[in-house]
Amino acid sequence: MAENVKKKRNSVYASDQKKRTAKKSTKKQKNYIPPDLELKKGKVREKIGKWFVLMVFLTLLEAAMDLSALNGIAEEQLPTVLLLLGGYLAAQWVYYIVAGLMLRRRMELEMAGFLLSNISLVITASVYPDRLTTQLVAVIGGILVFAFLVWFMGNVNRVTVSRMPIGLAAVGLLALTLVLAEYNNGAKNWLYLGSFSIQPSEIVKVAFVFVGAATLDKIQNTRSIAKYVVFAMVCVGLLFLMLDFGTALIFFATFLIIAFLRSGDIKTIVLICTAALMGGVFIILYKPYVANRFATYRHIWDYIDAGGMQQTRTIIYSLSGGLFGVGLGNGKLRNIFAATEDLVFGVVCEELGMITAIAILLAYVLFLIYAIRSAKYARSSFYAIAACSAAGMLLFQAILNVFGVMDILPFTGVTLPFISRGGSSMLCSWGLLAFLKSVDIRTYPKVMRELYQQKERI
Repeated sequence: MAENVKKKRNSVYASDQKKRTAKKSTKKQKNYIPPDLELKKGKVREKIGKWFVLMVFLTLLEAAMDLSALNGIAEEQLPTVLLLLGGYLAAQWVYYIVAGLMLRRRMELEMAGFLLSNISLVITASVYPDRLTTQLVAVIGGILVFAFLVWFMGNVNRVTVSRMPIGLAAVGLLALTLVLAEYNNGAKNWLYLGSFSIQPSEIVKVAFVFVGAATLDKIQNTRSIAKYVVFAMVCVGLLFLMLDFGTALIFFATFLIIAFLRSGDIKTIVLICTAALMGGVFIILYKPYVANRFATYRHIWDYIDAGGMQQTRTIIYSLSGGLFGVGLGNGKLRNIFAATEDLVFGVVCEELGMITAIAILLAYVLFLIYAIRSAKYARSSFYAIAACSAAGMLLFQAILNVFGVMDILPFTGVTLPFISRGGSSMLCSWGLLAFLKSVDIRTYPKVMRELYQQKERI
């Protein structure tokens, strides 16, 4: 009898102890603050010290690059160039004060974008000083687009409502380009309004990711992918009609990424790729002029002064730069057509060195890693799909550009994100970066941030 009473007492004690432990654990989780956050006056605030130090370091690094870009610039242009590059540094600090200090947001993505965009500006200043103003306006515009999209995507309901209008606007813009644009360098993908020009396909890239992620987020309940498949086919088809094969390939690869993120079915992806390959073979067989666009692929040295001129010069001059480059203003590739656009990676290799070029490529890889790691905390599948597909698009476009000029892949003439000169490309790059920012829990409203901080602990 005594033993039974003792056992019962021990059981009750163990149960009480378990409840107290669980209560402590729950309280600990409730009050948990991630390592980079601290509790001050009852409010969760992000530590700002490290971001301030990094901003100072980034400013010094960019200032050194800006000064090196002055080599070879005409004396009468120096004041304007210095003013513009200095204005860009000031604009970064304004953004940091607003977003970093006032809104208490992390700054790693913005800092990466600032540095990559600065490389574009110094190359533009060195090669085409008279076009620096236009490029700076594009960069500032890109930052504003980034800030707007982060705010816009902060509301899930707003995203869902906007999906259809944005999709229709994207298709309409591509159709308008097909009708009104003129052929330029073999493709019909530019709209000209006087001295102002725009490449709509770059802007539609952002819409393509947005519509795809928003549609598939809704599909979690409806189980219907037909609408997005039709949207993707229309976009890719219009791009093929424009002969903008590089962008069409980027759209198709992004569609595969989004489809895989939704279904996780490798067999379906293989079937889609097989169908696309058969369609490509059919086009080449019955549209010989398409095949002519890639006649020099793997044979650039046989056309060293003709169709392979750009690629052969890029390979030669890139290797001559070594690890640290010959210095801005001292390269030879800058004299080749489209040096600051399609061939800009070669300019970076030659004048800034292989170390800088590799660092740029690693940035795109890190974007993808960042998106994948942040996706598990996303408040809905829209943010996870959008971030991963946007990062995948940036990386795939970079691969097409770099491998294309090196003749590893066919030369499609796509730009290098953030680095190539061009307003449309810069706006697109910053727009895609906004998808990565929106998946970060620190961009969420206060209530959502507190909820997901607890989720992170669990």
